[in-house]
Amino acid sequence: MAIKLEKEKQFMSMIEENRQLIYKVCYMYATDDDHFNDLYQEVLIHIWQGLENFRGSSQMSTWIYRTSINTCVTYYRKNHKYNEMESIDGLSIVDVDDGTHRQQLKELYRLINRLDRLEKAIILLWLDEKSYDEISEITGLSRNNVASRLRRIKMKLQQFSEE
Repeated sequence: MAIKLEKEKQFMSMIEENRQLIYKVCYMYATDDDHFNDLYQEVLIHIWQGLENFRGSSQMSTWIYRTSINTCVTYYRKNHKYNEMESIDGLSIVDVDDGTHRQQLKELYRLINRLDRLEKAIILLWLDEKSYDEISEITGLSRNNVASRLRRIKMKLQQFSEE
């Protein structure tokens, strides 16, 4: 019983510390508020189930990122009703302070939403100020591949914004 309580305490603390990270990943893959909530719950389930297998060979936040991204991509593939991404205009943005910031964030997410799943993951990690090495570890790509993909993604986003 004490082991179970310790696991629950560790889990709740970890989720509280990384809530925004999980929100960001789920938000990037969600098509509406209900889908966001479903993704968030799926991520929490996978983190709970994988907690015992976390070896500590990477930072906890790196493991959570990888688990969150993999869960969202898998969930996206399994649920055919979400095969075509819809507008994110109906989504509420978590912890946004004012209308201007909200509009800029929505526009950024709208542009990022046009990217494929791996590109979304890479740019999301970069926007969260992860190093190329950390992005490489999370995505499984080489450091050089991350750098070249980021350059192409930024160019693609620039093109999208000019359309």
